[in-house]
Amino acid sequence: MPFGILIINFMKPKYPKFAADELTTLIDQYFIYIKGKYRMTRMSPKKEGDKPTRTKTWDREPEFATISGLALFLGFSSRQVFDDCMRKGKYSDILKRGCLRVEAFYESRLHQHSTSGAIFALKSMGWNEKHETKLSDGTTLKTFSIKIIESGPKPVSSEKEVVTLETIQTPPDNAIQHQNHTNDPMTQ
Repeated sequence: MPFGILIINFMKPKYPKFAADELTTLIDQYFIYIKGKYRMTRMSPKKEGDKPTRTKTWDREPEFATISGLALFLGFSSRQVFDDCMRKGKYSDILKRGCLRVEAFYESRLHQHSTSGAIFALKSMGWNEKHETKLSDGTTLKTFSIKIIESGPKPVSSEKEVVTLETIQTPPDNAIQHQNHTNDPMTQ
């Protein structure tokens, strides 16, 4: 074998070998794995007469779904090899479906309080804010965009601007108390 061909064979990426059903099962196992692992422990009551309580003790904390995490779990040596296999590999449809599940995870995070990380991740996965998309055959797809108007309370510049529920409900000491005057003889 010539020396040049030998080098090319070493440089060729090696994909993990699995059957289609094994790959689907491994992807499902990844999404089960990232939920974490815990056990319920029974705590004795603090006072006599109280019922014992059960607490959740984490053996492995839950993780976020990521494409890199999925690639590592499946046995790929790099993200580039994973992307190559997803683009032109034997099981590209199954891998694309796994990546779509990761995207769905990030999309569900858009409904939580802090969405900037999920928005960044989705943009890096190909999501965009363009209103029109031109296809190779010349047709134009019109999409809609979502604008977050308000995502929670407005930040304050100092502690003096913070109004708590207690300060709203409690009148100051020097406030004049008004009595309810009615013509109802039952209340007088």
